[in-house]
Amino acid sequence: MWVKSLDIRNASTTSSPSSSAPNPLPASSAATAAGSAQPETQTLTDGLDDTPLLDINDSADGERIDWSRSYQGLSSAPFPKDVADVLLAPVLEEDVEIKPDGIVYLPEIKYRRILNRAFGPGGWGLAPRGETIVTSKLVTREYGLVVGGRLVSIARGEQQYFDPDGIPTATEGCKSNALMRCCKDLGVASELWDPRWIRKFMANNSKEVWVEHVATKRKRKITTRKDDMPRYPFKEVK
Repeated sequence: MWVKSLDIRNASTTSSPSSSAPNPLPASSAATAAGSAQPETQTLTDGLDDTPLLDINDSADGERIDWSRSYQGLSSAPFPKDVADVLLAPVLEEDVEIKPDGIVYLPEIKYRRILNRAFGPGGWGLAPRGETIVTSKLVTREYGLVVGGRLVSIARGEQQYFDPDGIPTATEGCKSNALMRCCKDLGVASELWDPRWIRKFMANNSKEVWVEHVATKRKRKITTRKDDMPRYPFKEVK
């Protein structure tokens, strides 16, 4: 009887499913294992994979031009007089804006309109000359202004951002900033870099007003156009 009971005990031990099945992982360990299998999320602050590629010129021989390094056509010939007249036309004072710190500027859309009048839509473009560099607070990239298949100017654009979600918008601002700087070489709105013109413009068109920040309630003095009002987040105070 003792031997029989021993055999039964051994049989029940070897055939028990609980002894052969692996121990299940705790819920926390399973979640960790599942999470480690997921791909890592890359943020925009890690950089943008937008290195320029080779472009193909519209010439009959299909010559390849690497606009990230090429200087093709630079200073090869002046523009016709009718084009130069559009580029060198005096800036209209009603188009000039004033930042709160007193800096005058021309909105980027005005530069595009001038280039479209001079060369026609599609007759000019900005070619990246490097990848976009994203720092903790700044987006910067170098561009070349290409007109009619030849390079006419090079400039590096920059734009600040305050939140990673704003990086895509900052890249557009960076491009517009580069366009404005390229247009300086063509004489577009050159008055905005002329100290004497700026002083005269500010004397005739600007005013200083005290404003209050809507959120922080801090008061400060800003500069604006005489025919303009303080904009959000400021409101004028007496």
